[in-house]
Amino acid sequence: MLDVIEDVRNEFKVKLTDKFEEEVISFLNTNGGNIYIGVNDKGDIIGINGNIDLLQRTIKDRIKDNIMPSTLGLYDVIVLEKDNKKYIKVIIAKGSERPYYLKGMGMTPDSCFIRVGSSIQSMPNEMINNEFSKRTRNSLKNIVSPKQDLTFSQLKIYYEEKGFSINNNFLKQLDLYTDDGKYNYNAYLLADNNSISIRFGKYDGINSVNLIENEDFGNCCIIKATKNILNKLEIENKTFTKIEYPERKEIKMYDYIAVREAVVNAIVHNDWSNEYFPKFEIFSDRLVISSNGGIQDNTTKEEFLEGFSLPKNKELMKVFNDLDLVEQMGTGIIRILQSYNKDSFEFFPNFIRVTFPFNENKFKTNTKEIKNNNLTEIQNSIIGLMLDSPTITQETLARLLDVNIRTIQRNIKTLIDVGLIERIGATKKGEWIVRK
Repeated sequence: MLDVIEDVRNEFKVKLTDKFEEEVISFLNTNGGNIYIGVNDKGDIIGINGNIDLLQRTIKDRIKDNIMPSTLGLYDVIVLEKDNKKYIKVIIAKGSERPYYLKGMGMTPDSCFIRVGSSIQSMPNEMINNEFSKRTRNSLKNIVSPKQDLTFSQLKIYYEEKGFSINNNFLKQLDLYTDDGKYNYNAYLLADNNSISIRFGKYDGINSVNLIENEDFGNCCIIKATKNILNKLEIENKTFTKIEYPERKEIKMYDYIAVREAVVNAIVHNDWSNEYFPKFEIFSDRLVISSNGGIQDNTTKEEFLEGFSLPKNKELMKVFNDLDLVEQMGTGIIRILQSYNKDSFEFFPNFIRVTFPFNENKFKTNTKEIKNNNLTEIQNSIIGLMLDSPTITQETLARLLDVNIRTIQRNIKTLIDVGLIERIGATKKGEWIVRK
């Protein structure tokens, strides 16, 4: 049985039906949701008989071919398995060009639907007209690229590496043209060369006064730029080590999985139409990622933090999804919140900022640890380990500190001579006393 119920965001279907497109439209026109196929009304997994790959392709084709406006980047179709039974989950985002309707039938109550509770209803004419009047007209696909002599060698390589077949319709299939046949702004972002900036800054301190590193990973295909900034942040993610008895403890500076999701979100959902670019900044105590544009209209902060926000740039989302830079729509925020709390997000009218405090602070809670600035690092480590385990042996100290036994013996003698430690009892059954 699934761990969700049939409600305003979830629909269960034993099999694919003739009303499938209407269900998809209802989610597109409301707040998005999920359709589970191979699951009965009670949430029991019945499973799917027959060719599940063919069914998956059929679902994608029906969504793509039978619904208007374009649903590119607004859905994902994945195969799941539980108790040895396979079923399909269709993830649908809230559409940005509402109202959506059945192709060939126009925007009428007979072809426009909304989700109400666990059922669908026809959209009244007044709502249709209201939604149409608010429809986004400045989406990137309608903005003409500032350059028309574009090439896409890098993008094609990425797609070929993922097993996609590249044909003459490749760019058209990605919706990289305006209605009058010119390259649009999505094409500009994905081209081999552009003037898009993806900036990285590193500071010596907790503020932006002392900039010690400044790099621009942009001016290239946005997929390449994304990979470059991800590689840079993986390199910067150093390991903090604390030596405790009986073993070393290690922790990365930040959770790279969460950071990766934040990077992709910042780039995919950035408002590129205003030519403000995302920023990635490392301070001495935190990583900060900023993207421009704020959250979408008609989306609350609560919905955003639950992963229910709609993609601002659905064509870009489609490309990132094809190239496995995003796994499922709406999961990025959830993955971040598995490691960081909601206070990490700050919302402003024109941008969103995510802050990842460094994990080093998690190593500053041991009340037994003392430090004498007149001692060497290894001598302070020896004292700390003796406080944690008074019976610790010289052999164990050498193993934990990754030095030879003679180094341990020499430093212990120094600590004894200055009166900071003392050995009480026999060699094997005695213990160390630390004089604070």
